[in-house]
Amino acid sequence: MSQELLALERKIRSKHAHIGIIGLGYVGLPLVKLFLTKGFRVTGFDIDPKKVSSLNRGRSYIRHISTQELRSFLGKKAFRASGDFAGLRKMDVIIICVPTPLDVHKNPDLSYVLGSTRVIARYLRKGQLVILESTTYPGTTDEEMLPILAESGLRPGRDFFLAFSPEREDPGNTSYSTGTIPKVVGGLTPDCRRLARLLYDQIIIRTVPVSSTRVAEAVKLLENIFRSVNIALVNELKIIFERMDIDVWEVIQAASSKPFGYMPFYPGPGYGGHCIPVDPFYLTYKAKEVDYPTKFIELAGEINTRMPYYVVNKTIEALNRRGKSIRNARILILGLAYKKDIDDTRESPALKIISLFMENGARVAYNDPYVPHCAGHREYPHLDLRSAALTTRRLRASDAVIIVTDHSVYDYDWIVRNAPLVVDTRNAIKKKRKSVTKA
Repeated sequence: MSQELLALERKIRSKHAHIGIIGLGYVGLPLVKLFLTKGFRVTGFDIDPKKVSSLNRGRSYIRHISTQELRSFLGKKAFRASGDFAGLRKMDVIIICVPTPLDVHKNPDLSYVLGSTRVIARYLRKGQLVILESTTYPGTTDEEMLPILAESGLRPGRDFFLAFSPEREDPGNTSYSTGTIPKVVGGLTPDCRRLARLLYDQIIIRTVPVSSTRVAEAVKLLENIFRSVNIALVNELKIIFERMDIDVWEVIQAASSKPFGYMPFYPGPGYGGHCIPVDPFYLTYKAKEVDYPTKFIELAGEINTRMPYYVVNKTIEALNRRGKSIRNARILILGLAYKKDIDDTRESPALKIISLFMENGARVAYNDPYVPHCAGHREYPHLDLRSAALTTRRLRASDAVIIVTDHSVYDYDWIVRNAPLVVDTRNAIKKKRKSVTKA
């Protein structure tokens, strides 16, 4: 064993290791909090000066991390945020939690990962552990990151250590948190895996070591492709059963009584979040190298991305039955976040639905208690809206109210009593009502 490995092991066990986390978003910031609660010192790095300034003033921009918690850690001088990446040289562990989006052609965009890697390489020193948590295709860590880091002249597995451990964040999940979800860990070498596992053993309920970084990268893709395919299945069944006058929600509930061989998935207006709409295409891209077409995965993506069109068409049909045109119709969208009770709008189907209604000439407003402002989305630069107050007057003045995200705070009985037409994409309205259309 190298002296660097033994020295870093001692630092991790004693919690004297200084943790640096690049990317202070929905993955990075909860990880910062977890390391701090377990007694580590943490420096968070981000290119967004607004985030850095906000955090250093003790102000959180993520709903499930409180300002009070942040200020407590700042007071103890256990945490600071920084935009000066030269500070990476002082870190013992560097964890990358940056976005891995798709480009306009639905190909992987690794610019954030590789850009972070180049910055790390500039300041890399002996005895550091570098871990990538961002979701990506198999081979990113050893084929893309390693050559960049090796340009430093340091030897991987001896002078510095490299690992991959996929994030498994689930915003809004009240049953599982960052620290209670088992952590998959793969290393470039056995020593790399050993160090990464030791690190996460200090903060996570259980670590799951695997044989390589490629296996660890594939694990995250499997998890989200599994969800994408099954969501696509129930979305397609929803459309088929609707034509047969069968309630898909009743079917799912009854099927869920089977104690084996079945797992319930639920239809909706599309899928959202950073993972499920994006991750499958990372494998699709990589599969081309081994000359295998990913027909099943791509079909699931196609079905799910078509669901916003289905919602809009169902709304147009419902309006037509009431003698109204979609042009100049007053549409109120309920819920902008991609799922209930969170403030995360990444890849939210609501954005596409709003855009489609606008293209059809409708006048669109939205309400979301957790998302006061809708702007700055890369694929929807034209959207610049603010959450409208949800009042009896607004409901009655709307031609159609679309339940896109079923936040728990909404009083659905009150909404149905006051809205002339409700289009429910989440089965929020359980009883059959004349004014409610399921979509």
